[in-house]
Amino acid sequence: MTISNEKTRIAFYGGSFDPLHLGHLAIAKRLTEVFDLDEFVFIPAFHAPHKRRLAATPAVDRYAMLALATNNEQNVSVSKIEIEVPNKPYTVETLARLNELLPDAQLFFVMGADSWRDIRTWREWEKVLMLTNHIIVTRPGFDIVAGHLTDEIQARILDVRGESNPEISDVNESRIYFTDAVNIDISATQIRDMIRSGDESWKDDVPKEVAKYIEKYQIYS
Repeated sequence: MTISNEKTRIAFYGGSFDPLHLGHLAIAKRLTEVFDLDEFVFIPAFHAPHKRRLAATPAVDRYAMLALATNNEQNVSVSKIEIEVPNKPYTVETLARLNELLPDAQLFFVMGADSWRDIRTWREWEKVLMLTNHIIVTRPGFDIVAGHLTDEIQARILDVRGESNPEISDVNESRIYFTDAVNIDISATQIRDMIRSGDESWKDDVPKEVAKYIEKYQIYS
């Protein structure tokens, strides 16, 4: 990841990406347009600590699939900031580090509706929501609500669903944006299940480069 320290808008999208699918890429492209981002960065987790599934695909394979799929995407990149850290950092630690590395940039952290629903299970979740701006992306079957959060957190929420060019708050005032700019129902879990069951239709849900990698190295076989 090569990013200058100019006052730019940079979004970071953390997750397992096991595997990366077309829904993930749609989020990168669409949010870059809607929020006028200068760069969109995927952050594959070494292993998502809040997820119960223990046997995650090796980080090197998930990173490789991300790199292949984004190689020709302008302003979209992949960071090793989590997979290169031996102590498997929590999101709160990663965001704090990004703030140190990019003190003059306006940072956004992207999460899906399912992660938002479970945010209270994250390590120091309130601090996570204070460290950067956040973009919460809708997903079919998941309601985006805020009743499970503190009044302080709720006061920072801006619901920009239905807006194609939302007004972004001042760089020094972090906000939480609810957006329906992307509303695609693709599940990495379902893709893995389809591969293991022999259902070839999974190839319709991932980039061609990712499908070839999965088949060549038998990632989910």
